[in-house]
Amino acid sequence: MIAFARSDRSLLARWWWTVDRWTLLTVVMLIGVGLILILAASPGMAARFNLSSFHFGLRQALFLVPALALLIGISLLEPIWIRRFAVLLLPAAALLMLVTLLLDIKMNGAARWIPLGPFTLQPSEFVKPAFAVVAAWLIATELRSPGFPGRKLVAAIYLLLVAMLLAQPDFGQAVLISVVWAAQIFIAGLPILWLAGLAAAGLAGITVAYFTMPHVASRIDRFIDPASGDTGQIDRALNAFRSGGVFGRGPGEGAVKQHLPDAHTDYIFAVAGEEFGAFACLAILAAFAVIVVRGMARLMHEEDPFAFLAVAGLLILFGLQAVINIGVNLALLPSKGMTLPFISYGGSSLLALAITMGMVLGLTRGNRFLSRSGGLAVRGARQ
Repeated sequence: MIAFARSDRSLLARWWWTVDRWTLLTVVMLIGVGLILILAASPGMAARFNLSSFHFGLRQALFLVPALALLIGISLLEPIWIRRFAVLLLPAAALLMLVTLLLDIKMNGAARWIPLGPFTLQPSEFVKPAFAVVAAWLIATELRSPGFPGRKLVAAIYLLLVAMLLAQPDFGQAVLISVVWAAQIFIAGLPILWLAGLAAAGLAGITVAYFTMPHVASRIDRFIDPASGDTGQIDRALNAFRSGGVFGRGPGEGAVKQHLPDAHTDYIFAVAGEEFGAFACLAILAAFAVIVVRGMARLMHEEDPFAFLAVAGLLILFGLQAVINIGVNLALLPSKGMTLPFISYGGSSLLALAITMGMVLGLTRGNRFLSRSGGLAVRGARQ
C-alpha cells in the first residue's frame, strides 16, 4: 500500500494527499473489470478470425501500462500544464482525423481509423477530451477578459470538428461533442433563449441526418418500429439480460458472445448481464455514478472558471458515453457504435479515457500543500 508522510513535500506525496483517491480507485477497478469482461466476451469473435481465444484480451492488456501511465502522469500536472497539453493534443488529433478522411480506409462503412501495423488508431477519441479542455480555457478567458472572442472561437472549432466527424461518418461522437459544447456555454452564462435555439438547431441537425444518412435513418426506424428492419443484435442483447437474471449464468457460460459480432465492444454490457447478472450490471452503473458525482461534488467549491468548465465538460462527456452505450444495450436508445468507458475493447478508447480521467483528477485535486510545520495548509485559487 502506498504511504506518504504528511510532512513529505515531494511531488508524489503532494499528489497522494490531494488527489481524489476514491475516484482513482474506482477508475482502476473499472479498467480491471473491463479486462475480465473482454476476456469473457471476445473468444467468439476470435474464433471467427481463427485467432487465439485470448487474442483481444491480450491486446487490450498491452495498452494497460501506457493507459495507467497517462492516467497518473496527467493527474500529477498543474491546471496550466493540463491546459497546454490539451492545446497541443487538439490540433494533432484533428489533423489525424483529416488523415483518416484522406486515406478513406473504410471499416464497417466508416473511415475513422489509421492503420499502424498490427494496431489501428482512432483520432476522434482523443479529440473529445482535448476539445472539452480547450473550450473551457477559451470560454474562461472571455469571462475574465470580456473583449476576448472566446465563445466565437469555440464555436468555430466545434463546427470544424463536427464537420469532420460527420464526414467519416461518426454521428455518435458528433452528438457527444455537441452536448459538451452546449453544456459548457450554458454553464458559463448562456441565456435560456439561446440554449433553446441550440436545442432547436440540434433537432434540425438530427432531422437532416435522418434524411441524408441512410444508416442513421435505419437505426432510428428500427428503434421506433422494430418490425421495420433487422433488430437481431438488440434482441440477442435483451435475451442475454433475461438469461442472466439476478446472479448470472457464471463466468464463461454466456451464449450471447457467440452470436454478437460486437460482444467485446458495443455490447459488452449484455455479456456482463448474462454471465454475472443484474447485480454486476448495477455495480458497474454505481461505479460510473461514483466517478461523475464525486467529480461534480468537488466542483462545488471551485473558484477557477477554467477548472470548473473543463471538469464539467469532461465528466459530461464520460457519463453521457456510458449512458448511451448502456441505453443501446437495453434498447432504450437507437443502436449506436459507442464503447462503454474503460469496459469495452479498444486501445484508442482506453488511452483517450485515461487522458480524460487524468485531466479530471488533476483539475480536481485538493487545493492544498504541505506546510513547513508538517500540516496541511490551504492555498489560494489555482492559476
